[in-house]
Amino acid sequence: MTHISEPTHRLVPTEAGRIHLVEQGSGPLVLLVHGFPESWYSWRHQLPALAAAGYRAVAIDVRGYGRSSKPAATDAYRLTELVADNVSVVHALGEESAVIVGHDWGSAIASGSGLLSPEVFRAVGMLSVPYTPRGTTRPTEVFAHMGGADDEFYISYFQQPGRAEAEIEPDVRGWLAAFYRALSAGTMPGPGDLVPYFVSPGGTLRDRWPDGPLPGWLGEAELDFYAGEFERTGLTGALNRYRNMDRDWADLAAHEGAPLTQPSLFIGGALDAATSWLSDAVKAFPHTLPGLVSSQLLDDCGHWIQQERPEETNRLLLDWLAELPA
Repeated sequence: MTHISEPTHRLVPTEAGRIHLVEQGSGPLVLLVHGFPESWYSWRHQLPALAAAGYRAVAIDVRGYGRSSKPAATDAYRLTELVADNVSVVHALGEESAVIVGHDWGSAIASGSGLLSPEVFRAVGMLSVPYTPRGTTRPTEVFAHMGGADDEFYISYFQQPGRAEAEIEPDVRGWLAAFYRALSAGTMPGPGDLVPYFVSPGGTLRDRWPDGPLPGWLGEAELDFYAGEFERTGLTGALNRYRNMDRDWADLAAHEGAPLTQPSLFIGGALDAATSWLSDAVKAFPHTLPGLVSSQLLDDCGHWIQQERPEETNRLLLDWLAELPA
């Protein structure tokens, strides 16, 4: 039986300060990038599975999360800065290249890393959020029209510094539990319920989120971990990712419509709103992801793909990795 080492926590230097990471195993490097509002811990099921299969699995805390650096400036969280962090991590680990896999915002960061640093990131895996090349319209203009006359789309709600924080900070644990519940298969709102991605005039996001038990993938101990991280760090660093979408759009002007050419993977949840909102992006994969190896939609799966369906996610990741050029 192959002995798998225990996960190891490390801090590695970047231009902005440091990135906290957790690594397990040895072999080709697979860099795992989480989304909002999560941490390296969202990959807890993938680290040992990848290590057992002969990979060096590394899950980071994205800038602004956990024990990674949290610059004060809002524009320090633009995509180009996060790509630079990922490149720094690869080099700090003594490697020249890596496969990168991301979920939610981590998916966009992973695809951005592949687009901007293809010499470092030789393959790109995306969970929940499909690759969407830069378009012609400023993102905040798109989001401003998504709520109709009265309701406000959640990304627009997140734009003003301090506004969402004021909702979250009094009860971080309760807010996180409600957020995870609202986007999980089995606990998300039904067809006749209020849509959880919009804010009513004068209201908050949580007003529309369901009460009830935690989703099956999230026990009290797991929720305690996430809550402990954000009670310590606050949510501003995490929310600043949303506050840079227009800057990203300007920064990527030279890459409008650009395909991502590396070998790629997409895994979506059939019940995940991100997958349905971006269904046109999935249909465009033959043009935008010419190196696509596999695109999978998991039935009865919500947004938190690698936590809701860890065994299936691990199998799909390992099958894909096995097909990549050495």
